[in-house]
Amino acid sequence: MKSAIYLLSIAVLALGLYSYEVRKDNKHLEQTVHAQYTNSLTNASEKLSTLQQSVSQSLLFQDEVALENELDNIWRISNEFRSTISSLPLSREVSNEWLRYVGNIGEEAKYAADNSNFESWHKRMPVVNQNLQALADEWTVATSNFYQNDASISEWASVAEKETNESPFKTVTANLKSYGETDFPLTTSESDWLKKKELQNLNDQEITKDQAIEKLELLIPGIKDATYTVTKSKDNAAYPFYHIQFVKGSRIGYADITVKGGYILSFLSERPVQEKTGITQQQIRDLVTKILNQAGYKDLQLVEMRENHEAWHMSLARVVGDDKALVYADGVQMKISKDSGELLGLNAMEYVQKEEINEDQEVVPIDWEAFFRPGTQVEDEQLIYTENEAFQLRKCYQVIAHFDNDLNETFRVVVDAENHDVLKVEYMQ
Repeated sequence: MKSAIYLLSIAVLALGLYSYEVRKDNKHLEQTVHAQYTNSLTNASEKLSTLQQSVSQSLLFQDEVALENELDNIWRISNEFRSTISSLPLSREVSNEWLRYVGNIGEEAKYAADNSNFESWHKRMPVVNQNLQALADEWTVATSNFYQNDASISEWASVAEKETNESPFKTVTANLKSYGETDFPLTTSESDWLKKKELQNLNDQEITKDQAIEKLELLIPGIKDATYTVTKSKDNAAYPFYHIQFVKGSRIGYADITVKGGYILSFLSERPVQEKTGITQQQIRDLVTKILNQAGYKDLQLVEMRENHEAWHMSLARVVGDDKALVYADGVQMKISKDSGELLGLNAMEYVQKEEINEDQEVVPIDWEAFFRPGTQVEDEQLIYTENEAFQLRKCYQVIAHFDNDLNETFRVVVDAENHDVLKVEYMQ
């Protein structure tokens, strides 16, 4: 009996010591997080003030060298501010509006410096400067709650993360939206891009829930006779679609299909997958072609194929024109099981959105030996369509270039086929 009491006493003492250490560690962690958020909040306020001052200072100069120096500072500070804002516990709405507005200021500064477009900068920035000063003042008022609560990040975060009328960031968010629309209005191409992104251009005939299920069964014949649950998107959704859930044996799946036209946007199937590979890579390719033909996707080409121990992950792009140009923006991603070749996942959102192709763009040949430095070998050339910075879809040359040096470097280079502007350079090795 005495031994039992002794052992119990030791256990209680050990538990007490452990609890003390845990509380001590938690307190230390809380202090560390608190210090991190305090520094981030202070840094964000300082960066915002510095950004406003730099924008104001840029309006002083006519001299190109002096102005370019200020523009470089604005671009750098805007990136630093956006990075700091992303690390703070803010509601998604206010965080996104800050990132968008300050990002536009930085991009405007970079564009003006790169293109010597100083007249446009001087014309637009006085209003932006005033609005940025107002936003800085409102930010100071909103964040003062943090310091008023003895720098309690938990109390401040409980208010900062709310998207309600009681949030001190309500005024900041509202003005960020307003200033963003007036100071940086969308171009025609950007507006068209956003409409397309939200599938607002679909004008096909609407389908019923039963027809949506039939569309899904064409893609996945093995799920016939499954138990289905079909719901329709909310009235305030960007576009109407059916969300289908199905259960058949050990398989559970989900799919989103547009009400207009019955386009399959996405599909996901969950079931146990065996690691053993029973199908060859070529058989997987043939199965993918068959699946896509069943779904009505007959203008796609496989561009990338990766594998893990359970499945193949495949990327495809739409093919257009006599020159078989690839439209990467109209892509489809697929996941195929290794054990049976069954479709486990599909993302066809980009494909359904369908880019508007400009067939009138001229294709001007490029002498790659003159375009690249000596020692560069072009290993592959393919015509593709991709977007430039203005969201305009351009026909481009895509080349895989190998630079013959000790590092054995390989690059993917995308060059506008008409004006030969370099749109992208990707380091591959």
